[in-house]
Amino acid sequence: MNDTEKPLPDFSAPPVTEVALSVQFEALSALRTPQLGLLWQEFRKEFPETEEHPPLDSVIERFGVRPTRRRAVHIEPLECPPTPRCWFLKKDRSELIQVQQDRFVRNWREVGDESSYPRYKRLRPTFESDLKRFQEFVQREELGELRPNQCEVTYVNQIVAGKGWQEHGELDKVITVFQRAFSDSFLSIPEDAALRLRFLIRDQAENPIGRLHIAINPGFRSEDNQPLFNMNLTARGAPSGDGIDGVLSFLDLGREWVVRGFASMTTQEMHKLWGRKK
Repeated sequence: MNDTEKPLPDFSAPPVTEVALSVQFEALSALRTPQLGLLWQEFRKEFPETEEHPPLDSVIERFGVRPTRRRAVHIEPLECPPTPRCWFLKKDRSELIQVQQDRFVRNWREVGDESSYPRYKRLRPTFESDLKRFQEFVQREELGELRPNQCEVTYVNQIVAGKGWQEHGELDKVITVFQRAFSDSFLSIPEDAALRLRFLIRDQAENPIGRLHIAINPGFRSEDNQPLFNMNLTARGAPSGDGIDGVLSFLDLGREWVVRGFASMTTQEMHKLWGRKK
């Protein structure tokens, strides 16, 4: 049995603090601030709070193309300001929807000690339901057609010091691919360490269809200044078919890559502390 045929790794106390399911689509230029206000009315009962943020940049995973040298950027005055990215938040702010002209995102976030990770099996259907409501709104308001071009699953983990490791230089106690091994005795424990890796996601014919991005950075917990590692895993790629079903199909694959990638990247000692079951 290869690794993809094994049951997904499962932890009783994973260090997950945020999950985002996202779909990017061809920009709906008619979706501007007034229309976003109308859209909020569709979600207002469940998401009574709002915020405005700058829009996220469009991101497309490309394959077989070498990065090109960036040309000088010439800034020209805009005819009108960009349409903001709107957040619709639940009252406790643990869940939110983000909408901009080319993006729809559904987030869960840990808020205090009472907010526990609800698991993907609950987040997926709520994302599907809300995305369908958004699609129906776009059609009803004649804003264009929803044409997805990228899907994204992101898990944010906060691995806090105190169990299994103590200092930022001990990343090797948390991550399998980091080793404190030197060619001589000049260097010892680093002050801190960070990693950034990318892995190709391939289909059954070994063609690249997406990427798993892993970023690990040192930080400190805001409430008590305790050292921690922020470990972000993002699986991104084109929909695995047409419409919302194609979006969900890639999200399922992306979630599998995130979960298996997290287990593969972290040490067995940490798995014991997080209560690994499989």
